[in-house]
Amino acid sequence: MTTRWGIAATGGMAAAFAEDLAHVPDAEIAFVGSRSAASATEFGSRFGGARGGTYGDLLAAGRAGEVDVIYVATPHPQHHDLALAAIEGGTPLLVEKAFTATLAGAQEVVDAARAAGIFCMEAMWTRFQPAVAHARDLVDAGEIGDVVLVQADFCAQRDFDPQSRLFDLALGGGSVLDLGVYPVSFAQHFLGRPDAVTATGTTYANGADASAAIHLAYADGRAASLTCALTAASPVRALVVGTGGSIELEPPFNHASRIVVRRNGAEDEVVERLPTGRGYTHQAEEVQRCLAAGLTESPVMPLSDTLDVQWVLEEALDRLGITMSEARVDLQPGD
Repeated sequence: MTTRWGIAATGGMAAAFAEDLAHVPDAEIAFVGSRSAASATEFGSRFGGARGGTYGDLLAAGRAGEVDVIYVATPHPQHHDLALAAIEGGTPLLVEKAFTATLAGAQEVVDAARAAGIFCMEAMWTRFQPAVAHARDLVDAGEIGDVVLVQADFCAQRDFDPQSRLFDLALGGGSVLDLGVYPVSFAQHFLGRPDAVTATGTTYANGADASAAIHLAYADGRAASLTCALTAASPVRALVVGTGGSIELEPPFNHASRIVVRRNGAEDEVVERLPTGRGYTHQAEEVQRCLAAGLTESPVMPLSDTLDVQWVLEEALDRLGITMSEARVDLQPGD
């Protein structure tokens, strides 16, 4: 049975996801929603002739059973309103990371989805990459012993532009929500929720976070050392260290195709696991698998993990003196 996707937004992230849906069996784009119906219609024409309209029109299509799941790719603070409206209309969701702008907003969406029994998942595509999945399997099999440390960085050099979404706090800008979510989610995947979070960093003149060094501490002594920045580039490497060895995801770890397994006393082993397309296919396949099985949460990316990550992000931002807020979204149907 074909899964009919709705897409909320028409930016670069939405386009990348739409391109990869072509690699997903039994998937089609049925409706595109945007602030501008004209923009949505143009986007739909680029990807198979999907219908286009406002966000309100997309939500109405979900309520009418014309789309099976909505992918939300708007700026972070807009996820909250769109997700709650979709859940109220009974439409399953794949919501881009960071899931929301605030922990309270994330909790509200999660509570609503669970109460309604509606499928909802954060689009942390890295977790579904074949290389990351293989690393997870190796850890679960005890190949590197007990995990004690995770290191990960995601830094990119971007010229400061206060008009750009990347640097606008009202649109969820700043290094932590845009880039830091990757290393934080990676660490949470292998270590779980930390007991304490500390962070130091720098900010731009408009108050947005430019860089952050985040330390996750666990009561049993495990730890994670994570960095993110918009001011300078880094290798974008991730390392999982255990008592019996380590696993390195070759850069860039957010869409790695190879891992290096180092076991104590043995030669390095390089394992290649190529993604399909640009790699967004795998999270879409997970959504379709869960929907076909009647699941309301993904066992790979459960909502409890999303809340743990959102808690860490908010703790880090709080230590940088930054307070985020959710945005209101016009959800009225078009004329």
